[in-house]
Amino acid sequence: MKEFVKYTLATICGIILLHIFALMLFFVMAGALSAVGSSTGTISKNSVLRINMAGTLSEQATEENPVTQLLGNDVLSNTGLDQLITAIDAAKDDDRIEGIYLDGGLLTGDLASLQYVRKHLEEFKKSGKWIYAYADTYSQGSYYVASVADSIFLNPSGLLDWHGLTSQPIFFTGLLEKIGVKMQVFKVGTYKSAVEPYILTSMSDANREQVTSMIGDMWGVMVKDVAKSRKLTPEHLNGLADRYVAFSEGKEFVKAGLVDRLTFADQLRQSLRDRVGEDKVNFVEPAEMAALAQAKSSANEVAVYVAEGSIVEKASTPSVSGNSPEIVGDKVVADLDKLAEDEKVKAVVLRINSGGGSAYASEQMWRAIQLLKQKKPVVVSMGGLAASGGYYMSCGANYIFAEPTTLTGSIGIFGMIPDASELLTDKLGLSFDRVKTNKSGDFGAMGRPFNAEESEVMQQYVNRGYALFLNRVAKGRTDAGHRMTIDDVDRIGQGRVWTGQQAQKLGLVDKLGSLDEAIKKAAALAKLGKDDYCCNTYPAPLGWMEQLMQNTEQQDYLEEKLCETLGEYYAPLTYLRNARNNSMLQAHIFFYPNIK
Repeated sequence: MKEFVKYTLATICGIILLHIFALMLFFVMAGALSAVGSSTGTISKNSVLRINMAGTLSEQATEENPVTQLLGNDVLSNTGLDQLITAIDAAKDDDRIEGIYLDGGLLTGDLASLQYVRKHLEEFKKSGKWIYAYADTYSQGSYYVASVADSIFLNPSGLLDWHGLTSQPIFFTGLLEKIGVKMQVFKVGTYKSAVEPYILTSMSDANREQVTSMIGDMWGVMVKDVAKSRKLTPEHLNGLADRYVAFSEGKEFVKAGLVDRLTFADQLRQSLRDRVGEDKVNFVEPAEMAALAQAKSSANEVAVYVAEGSIVEKASTPSVSGNSPEIVGDKVVADLDKLAEDEKVKAVVLRINSGGGSAYASEQMWRAIQLLKQKKPVVVSMGGLAASGGYYMSCGANYIFAEPTTLTGSIGIFGMIPDASELLTDKLGLSFDRVKTNKSGDFGAMGRPFNAEESEVMQQYVNRGYALFLNRVAKGRTDAGHRMTIDDVDRIGQGRVWTGQQAQKLGLVDKLGSLDEAIKKAAALAKLGKDDYCCNTYPAPLGWMEQLMQNTEQQDYLEEKLCETLGEYYAPLTYLRNARNNSMLQAHIFFYPNIK
């Protein structure tokens, strides 16, 4: 007995000491990471702004994560569009910055965001300063941005991807048939193709028509911009895209005019030293440059509210995909109500980057925007996506800006409910019985599909949702000065997706322009002078420690491995898995456009 007590007490003490050690280790690591995260360099004369063109380009910068810094994994990094633009603009006016070095790589971002960065780099060059770009590998997106540089360098054994745009949606109908699941679809809109991956095995003619028009328009913008910067013809660039140019020898990239010189990294560093006239180049990171930009203070504020991600009624259950941004309806409504009551805020710019989601949440946010608009001007700035529910949010604003390559419109509604009766009864051998007091008591019950009467009720429900959507757009666009009837909207609606250029011609968008122009327009509508206001962004991004804690809480080993194994199939299959938990009415662009 004495030995038992002794070993038990020893075990308890060991556990306590282990927890104390782990706690101490956590605080030591937190302190070290904090030191890494808070360290800043010194901007000296002849410095160079270095932009790392790797990782993911998102709307808002999160606080730099020291864990990512210590691991040195650029692919995991997140580049905030707001921070990057601020840094480029600040560098343009800072006499200590000689030029910009674009450290090329596999930058991921929608075309509209890449174009926004490119425009600001062009403005930077107008100051008389230079831009160099270098990479071992240029993805097509990173090359599109880098093509604005004065000199483009490539590793002699490097690769440059220039292949055109392709949309390759994934269809799951055959898989669903094998496991005994059918999707019961109720939709309005000839072009509303979000449901197609679950009921067809290839694109419908209508969807093929809209995707062909859409990617053709986007590619035309890319070719035109690169041709202008590189002094090439669109015909030449299209010819290169047809030749599988990515697999060419390095000298062929030079001969084709895509790059200026083949060089190794050490030679590039020497070129930069020669350019600044120093023995060592002092690089400045965008986060540091943006932090040093003088924040303007004023009694008047133009609030920029960022709404990015899928539209949902409630925040999703944490999972491995929990880091994906979401537009949570009830939170956005509460935030907009606060901005409406804030007397310092004189105008609001909604920066929307969303392919839509819950139709109900979209309607609630539309209402909040109308209440906000009664008190102060509301201007929308569209990012890469402002389609379906994203356009629902936008349509009631005083004024709408889009980038030429923004994907917008998709005015349509659908409902998609899985029927797993064959899986449950024939394959798994389950049986179902029921007792009910009224005819509709077992509506949507498992073990059977909808009957004809239930299907008709669902279709009428979707039809009413579409009619309401049309009404919101017609009124919003008419109030903004584009007289539109419900029939007018229906003709350009039907779920069809348009680029920003196309939407502007149709009156769905007021003007092609960036977030900067949207802010200026909002200030003008609020009758604010050029120097009479400041800008603040809402909601505030999470700090790195909050991110770390959130990621720890969201860790799910099985889910993580599932995501790792399925790759690009993970998101649509997860959508299918959660279909019964989603809002019945969805205002969503085709789920996975897969444009590459």
